[in-house]
Amino acid sequence: MATSKNSRSAVRYWALFLLLIAYILSFIDRNIMAILVDPIREDFHISDFGYGLLNGVAFTFFYAFLGLPIGYLADRRSRTRIIGVGTAVWSVMTFTCGMASGFVGLFAARVGVGVGEAALSPPAHSLLSDYFSKRQLPVVMAIFTLGIPVGIGVSFSLGGYIYGYFDAMGGAVLPFLGDLKPWQLTFMMVGAPGLLLAGLIYMLKEPARTGVMETRTELGVNAALAFFKQHKRVYFFVFAAISALSIVGYSLMMWYVAHMSRVYDLPAFEISKTFGLIYLFFGSLGTLGGAWLSGFLGRKGYKDAGIRVLLIVAVLWVVPGILAPQMPTLTSAFIMAAPCTFFLNAFFGVSIAAVQVVTPNQLRAQASAVLLLMANIAGLAIGPAIVGLLSDDVFTGVQSLGNALSLVAAVFSPLAIVLVIFALKPYRQLLEASEQWSLTNDD
Repeated sequence: MATSKNSRSAVRYWALFLLLIAYILSFIDRNIMAILVDPIREDFHISDFGYGLLNGVAFTFFYAFLGLPIGYLADRRSRTRIIGVGTAVWSVMTFTCGMASGFVGLFAARVGVGVGEAALSPPAHSLLSDYFSKRQLPVVMAIFTLGIPVGIGVSFSLGGYIYGYFDAMGGAVLPFLGDLKPWQLTFMMVGAPGLLLAGLIYMLKEPARTGVMETRTELGVNAALAFFKQHKRVYFFVFAAISALSIVGYSLMMWYVAHMSRVYDLPAFEISKTFGLIYLFFGSLGTLGGAWLSGFLGRKGYKDAGIRVLLIVAVLWVVPGILAPQMPTLTSAFIMAAPCTFFLNAFFGVSIAAVQVVTPNQLRAQASAVLLLMANIAGLAIGPAIVGLLSDDVFTGVQSLGNALSLVAAVFSPLAIVLVIFALKPYRQLLEASEQWSLTNDD
């Protein structure tokens, strides 16, 4: 019996490790463009707004909307196989980004990256809710979402070194591919490792589904829509608050290095080396800090601890979010990046866990898909595009990106505060109702 229990523990922690690595690689592959802004803009002769479309909209459209059917499929079919196939697809398409010779080709390849990455998060959230108990889930989700700061930090720091290495070489000539520029080689380098990981995830053992709502009929799309509509005050306000903070966070993540490069007149890949280390340390600290705070509040008797963490982060983020892009020196800009990256990563994992525990198992992947649909359209498409548009058409000079980032923070962080306040009472009511379901994963 002990051996069997130890074996199950080993499987679940091995699965958590593989899913974490997959999440890290996904953020490396999607975020690597943030350090390639200037070389790609120069090669393709596009504006900040055009680059915002290429980096945000191209990736986000299919990534966000495919999450819905993938979430539906993941609530009924093998989640490990879905993730394995998706990992292979986004890795191949990231490599293909390096073969693009024009705007349209790179746009299409970025769409492919989004298609593959859509298969990761909703099935992974559902998988982890079955591998681990409700008590363990906030910490487990925080560990999983460490993939965000680690992936982004590595993409900035290691990506800066990779691009700098290829830039010093002046590019390279590869068999069958011809003469490739440094930014193209960078894409290929970061895309290749995902194929091995895809095979390992595909072979993972699927866990038994737990936390299933007892019902005589299958909970299909109509039932999911009915459930979300019935509890719309919870799902709308929580998802909208996360989306508002995603606009602030992803805009900063996508444009901050480019802003610093212009203001302080340094190559983006040089700035990204230091920024990546800051993001890696303080982003990871934020993820773990959010989980710790959620646990602390839970021990104090706050059952809605995850949602309260979301509110606390929204309040504390307002000032540094506005001030960071206005710093007069490079050093002060790096210093202010620390709290911004901390708060950017402090709320997401505990928010996901908070949504999972009030959602029936048959609907969990779909709930995550809807959450990611809203958050990613807002954060990856709308936010960066707004910043690019403001930089092109409203503000002028080298500080135009910084002013745009500050304005976005000044609008959307306070909006998130209001939305979370509206969500608190209905969330507590749904949490109490969910405790009446047949939840078997409490070991």
